[in-house]
Amino acid sequence: MKRELNISEWERKDHYHFFSQFEEPFFGITVQIDCTRAYAQAKKNSRSFFLHYLYRALRAANTVEAFRYRIIGGKVYAFGQVNASSTISRPNHTFGFAYMDYEEDESGFYEKAREAIKCVQQSEGLIPAVSGENVIHFSAVPWIDFTSMSHARSFSFADSCPKVSFGKVTEKNGVRTMPVSVHVHHGLADGYHVGLFVEEFQRLMNDN
Repeated sequence: MKRELNISEWERKDHYHFFSQFEEPFFGITVQIDCTRAYAQAKKNSRSFFLHYLYRALRAANTVEAFRYRIIGGKVYAFGQVNASSTISRPNHTFGFAYMDYEEDESGFYEKAREAIKCVQQSEGLIPAVSGENVIHFSAVPWIDFTSMSHARSFSFADSCPKVSFGKVTEKNGVRTMPVSVHVHHGLADGYHVGLFVEEFQRLMNDN
């Protein structure tokens, strides 16, 4: 389900009209997330750490309305829910895309996500996930402790989906951290909204 925003009465109308004229309307921020407790919790439950943090990132994104805004045909819509479209690595060092519905039930999310991952890992070629507009584009780069991130973009293709990338987990003095890059359309969101997402994601990573 989605609802159309009345742009003429929207407090962000000037920002939307201004940044929507840009060839590159996305801006990005990279932060370090403390994943000490989350990593330990995932290992304790014999759970994929990737799915553990992906679920929490998706859950955090759903709490921030700006992360659920999409531009479709020159109109802005707020979706009731956003799902995950994530890159999945294969044994031959290529990757494919997996689509995963968000579910409040964490166990249910893991069960369906594992099936989606298995399908991608057993497939060949670059198969786009069948998802639509209401997704967050996720990617994992677990080999690199990056400090910034950029994305390949086709500027002729209209895109307003947030992009969240996760890097290598490193440990220092017993504290595990992971870089997380967040790119959002500036016509739909500002640093304030990214801050809301990061704060909620970190809270969920700390939560048992």
